[in-house]
Amino acid sequence: MDEQPGLSDQYRRASPWPLFVALGIPIAELGILFDVFAVAVAGLLLFCGSVTGMLRESGYAKTPWRPLGAFALLLFAVGGVLAFTDLNLVTRGYAIITAGGFLAAAGIGGELFVPKGEPI
Repeated sequence: MDEQPGLSDQYRRASPWPLFVALGIPIAELGILFDVFAVAVAGLLLFCGSVTGMLRESGYAKTPWRPLGAFALLLFAVGGVLAFTDLNLVTRGYAIITAGGFLAAAGIGGELFVPKGEPI
């Protein structure tokens, strides 16, 4: 009998990202719903960064910088719709735009300043 049934030698460790995705979604929703600027921004950064980490870890993205840029564009679009329409959701839209700005800065900074060498 096997000492560890069901475990493969191919997978040596568990991924930490699903926990952070599961935390990022409700934190962002609570911040946006109750109009708490810092909580909304932090939750969106946690969610988008975790999904980017999952994409990088699973091999769908070579670097995390371009998915961060894609999330930034998505957040800019959603935040712009909320901030610049007559829905009285201006501060919520600004929170989403701010999170997009942080993600865009991280994506651009990573593309420009992180060396493109192969990981060890």
